[in-house]
Formats: sequence, C-alpha cells, structure tokens
Amino acid sequence: MDDELLDDRGLSKLRWRCRRGLLENDLFIERFFDRHASRLTVGQARALGDLMDLADNDLLDLLLKRKEPAGALDRPDIKEVLEMLRMPAGASPGHGH
Repeated sequence: MDDELLDDRGLSKLRWRCRRGLLENDLFIERFFDRHASRLTVGQARALGDLMDLADNDLLDLLLKRKEPAGALDRPDIKEVLEMLRMPAGASPGHGH
C-alpha cells in the first residue's frame, strides 16, 4: 500500500499542505516536487506530511543538515524523504534502490 504511487488528488492536497512561511523551505519543497512528483508513493507522501507538522525553523534545520530527525521522526521513511528534499540543485534524482 505504501508503495502505491500517489494519485493526482493526493498530490494536489500534499502540495497545498507543503506551503510554508519561510521562503528557504519553499525552495527546497518546490525543487522536491519538480523532481519527484510523478513518482511519489503514498508512504513518501505521509512522511513528507509528518515533516510539514514541524515549525518552519525546525524544518529548515533538518533541510540544512543542522539537525537530524529525532524522536518520532527518527524513521527510515522520514530519512528517505529528507534525503530527497536535501538533494542539491544540480544532482540527479536517480538513485539505486
């Protein structure tokens, strides 16, 4: 179930939920959607939604690698999505899984 691709409606809702107050976060998130929207899974979408529950500054600390996920966010799915979000602008999204 978690490996199912997210449908258009789910993607639209996720994009809306990911709107942030901090421009820096928006830039990471926009790049993430540009690269991964067509193949996001339900599980990845849920992990991204959990990250969006964070305050802007806490999210930015994770995106900039000032902190690593801790507590309830210290999960493989969160770490996977965080790596996707952190990918530098010039990097290719093709990764060997």
